[in-house]
Amino acid sequence: MTGMLRRGLGSHLKEHQLELLSGAVVGIAGAGGLGSNCAAMLVRSGIRNLVLADHDHVEPSNLNRQWFTPQQVGKSKVRALADNLYALEPELVLSVHQVRIDRTLLHDLFGSCSVVVEAVDDAATKSMIVSYCMEHGIFFVSASGMGGWGGPGMQVRGVRNAGVVVGDMQTAVVPGVPPMAPRVQMAAAMQADAVLCRILGPCVTADCIREQE
Repeated sequence: MTGMLRRGLGSHLKEHQLELLSGAVVGIAGAGGLGSNCAAMLVRSGIRNLVLADHDHVEPSNLNRQWFTPQQVGKSKVRALADNLYALEPELVLSVHQVRIDRTLLHDLFGSCSVVVEAVDDAATKSMIVSYCMEHGIFFVSASGMGGWGGPGMQVRGVRNAGVVVGDMQTAVVPGVPPMAPRVQMAAAMQADAVLCRILGPCVTADCIREQE
């Protein structure tokens, strides 16, 4: 990774940390409120290799929480997201797939990934992605419960050392409980943070704190 983003990250991270981040391959299953925002945060954090998969197109109703602009309405979400990510870091390695994710495609899409971010709406597809990752030893980061505003606190739960789930674990998006930017992006940020923890290990240790002083 080169350019201004790489130089800026060099002010905050050590070279071996940047190499770990740039060498990882992260799958983003879904390019909506979770996936688009999580992908942006990961790129800002030093991730260079991403696999993006989603079948959908950008709609006006997406703009309140997803990382797209009004000018991108009507475009493929993964193509629009790729454009936005390349604008942030032109040297990215993106594998872009405008497909509806199903079991027959999972290995081709995510078999080379070390981490997969589950960022889809459909419960059956969520379960399918998590099951695939667990069966193949791929660490997954899923999300559950981020509807509305206020509400229960967000948390991170481990799943048998195979992955984590972030969210409040109870507040679904339903009529009267809409998806809003603050809680959706909070969950996306927690997913991105979980990916960094998986790749770099925990930061909040005595050694890390001393290094920042």
